[in-house]
Amino acid sequence: MSISNENFTYKHNRFEMHHHEMPIGWKRWLLATNHKDIGTMYLIFSFFMLLLGGSLALLLRAELFEPGLQFFQPELFNQFTTMHGLIMVFGAIMPAFVGFANWMIPMHIGASDMAFARMNNFSFWLLPVAGFMLISSFLVPGGAPAAGWTLYAPLSIQMGPGMDLGIFAMHIMGASSIMGAINIIVTILNMRAPGMTLMKMPLFCWTWLITAFLLIAVLPVLAAAITMILTDRHFGTTFFNASAGGDPVLYQHLFWFFGHPEVYIMILPAFGIISTIVPAFSRKKLFGYSSMVYATASIAVLSFIVWAHHMFTTGMPVIGELYFMYATMLISIPTGVKVFNWVATMWRGSMSFETPMLFSIGFIFVFSIGGFTGLILSAAPIDIQVHDTYYVVAHFHYVLVAGSLFALFAGTYYWLPKWTGRMYKESLGKFHFWSSLISFNLTFFPMHFLGLAGMPRRYVDYAAQFTTFHQISTIGAFLFGFSQLIFLYTVLRCYRQIGDIASEKPWDGADGLEWTVPSPAPFHTFENPPFVK
Repeated sequence: MSISNENFTYKHNRFEMHHHEMPIGWKRWLLATNHKDIGTMYLIFSFFMLLLGGSLALLLRAELFEPGLQFFQPELFNQFTTMHGLIMVFGAIMPAFVGFANWMIPMHIGASDMAFARMNNFSFWLLPVAGFMLISSFLVPGGAPAAGWTLYAPLSIQMGPGMDLGIFAMHIMGASSIMGAINIIVTILNMRAPGMTLMKMPLFCWTWLITAFLLIAVLPVLAAAITMILTDRHFGTTFFNASAGGDPVLYQHLFWFFGHPEVYIMILPAFGIISTIVPAFSRKKLFGYSSMVYATASIAVLSFIVWAHHMFTTGMPVIGELYFMYATMLISIPTGVKVFNWVATMWRGSMSFETPMLFSIGFIFVFSIGGFTGLILSAAPIDIQVHDTYYVVAHFHYVLVAGSLFALFAGTYYWLPKWTGRMYKESLGKFHFWSSLISFNLTFFPMHFLGLAGMPRRYVDYAAQFTTFHQISTIGAFLFGFSQLIFLYTVLRCYRQIGDIASEKPWDGADGLEWTVPSPAPFHTFENPPFVK
């Protein structure tokens, strides 16, 4: 009996050792169940898609440098416009935030890993498949989807087989996001360290918890809408065919019931990153922690009741316009709470201006401009005038590029020492920030004037009076695009172990459990959960 016990113990210990050792080679990545490895793969995939989507944007801007057709026929221009939007939203921004969630949430709450490690692996590997399917739509007869990233009917019903590939790719990406959201919710609610109550969690965890519920609520609505397009295309249904009793506006309602919460899905995790970095470099506690949590939840709830402000020109009744106008204005209140709390955190703080803080302040400044233009667009009479013009393009990019992307840069610079064990080169980081901030405003601020002057978006040609602003935007876009190569070089230097060795806690004011483990973070952290006082 004693022998069999020893034998069992020996086998059990061998299993435990095998289970805990770090895999090597291709198996480490293909079969990854470690949250850090999966987070890294998400971030690499999203940056690749960012470069791809950004390259399409530069092709668009090159075409628009002068009036007339320079390089592309209108059909290809529309494909580039649509694919730029789809790749950036579903392939770059959303996976990047899921990558941050995978890396940081277990470390923030003192968990050993994500709740469902194998589902985590599966949810990632769906993404390259979907990305390949989306990009390969360029190669089929008729080319890629060209109905705009919103895939409005009836255009999307008339496209070639590339539209089917796009729809299936979005289905797969949606399934990936839902699995990721379930994983995040279960991890946060069930795997917090002893003493880590919900109101002690870092705000990044709160913003992602709320975002995950948003994802689960709205992605099935998108899936339903694009499935209805698919059945209209191939199975004889007439959901969106006006001549057979359907209604194209129904698609808009379904899409924007997903699409408006989607905007907050892409910005709430950014709020969490900024709410982590600003206190660290102000060397103060975050001002109004509980109000930030309630404001985040309020934004999420309100995002469900404002979708038709995208549809003021569809002929809705005046009472409908008034409701959606006032509901949209209401959302600016909890958003304003966040901005004032960040400013109050910085007020009389012992501030320093390393790269993460510069990107955070840049985020607050430029995102506030995007917020104000959104408030202007919420007024129905103004929105009807500038609907589908470059004013909307400018607003959208001020929120998503200067919002989501700047926050992602800030978070990368902030946690890069913890990820790689090396400090990035501060001069390179600051150069990346200033070149990005200046070139971003050079690109998108003139678009406000183009929109107010009546320049429609998604047009391949334009009248000569718009030329100067288009040329300024194009120059800015190329500068912005090439600025991101500085970022890539900076990250690769750290990855290749070039630069100063990072300490356990490289930022004086940083707070959180992730700064209690060595840099780089070991393959397994918090096997014995810490106790949070």
